[in-house]
Amino acid sequence: MNTHATPDLTSTEFLQLVGHPIRWRLLGELARSDRLVHELTGLTGEPQNLVSYHLGKLRDARLVSAQRSSADRRDAYYTLELNRIGSLLRTTSAAIHPGLRTVSPAREQAKPSAAKVLFLCTGNSARSQMAEALARVRSSGAIQTFSAGSHPKPVHVNALRVMRDEYGIDISKQSSKHLDVFTGQHFDWVISLCDRVREVCPEFPGSPNTIHWSTRNPADAGTDDISSLPMFQQVASELEIRIGFLLALLTDQPAAN
Repeated sequence: MNTHATPDLTSTEFLQLVGHPIRWRLLGELARSDRLVHELTGLTGEPQNLVSYHLGKLRDARLVSAQRSSADRRDAYYTLELNRIGSLLRTTSAAIHPGLRTVSPAREQAKPSAAKVLFLCTGNSARSQMAEALARVRSSGAIQTFSAGSHPKPVHVNALRVMRDEYGIDISKQSSKHLDVFTGQHFDWVISLCDRVREVCPEFPGSPNTIHWSTRNPADAGTDDISSLPMFQQVASELEIRIGFLLALLTDQPAAN
């Protein structure tokens, strides 16, 4: 997710920007999953040049971000900047009435519905391992979390370090697994974190919710564990944000099956 400074938008500018029917539809689709341009074209039924134009408007306002696909460098995945949009929505609501900014205490304490969630990436050594742990702990065990990879590798030392030192979570007992281990099992949600694994993800019974979070592989960020540590920290922070919004969604909705 984007961590750069964002341009200021007044409440009316924000409403005008997101109020366009095509941009509103694009935001809705990206709220469900990270998407490629041709996927958004198919989902909206609009021509690619028009979709790209409106995505450019949303990118200029830092409401969405884009990064090259690790599976096909010619494509780019678009991601919704949920924290940015949430902040603008609160500011806009408060501009109408200060009381609209308030979040209900009961809502804050609500627990997500029981669900079974599988996180996938290529190596199952970093991204999916951290996501599994964060979702389990942040939900206080309300959801069952699992992770796997298409080409498993041992859990990365920096994944262990970041979870332990910055989140107080011990993942030393977690182990890497091939996604075939879960073939035929039921999940409510299957979340791919890697562009490559998304292309080889098998179908799971029961039509689970499948979404994609295009997340950089932190192990590729440096030549050794010391130089790659900052990327592990950044990816963990991005995953925590996404998982927070996932848990809010699960609080609103029962398990898919």
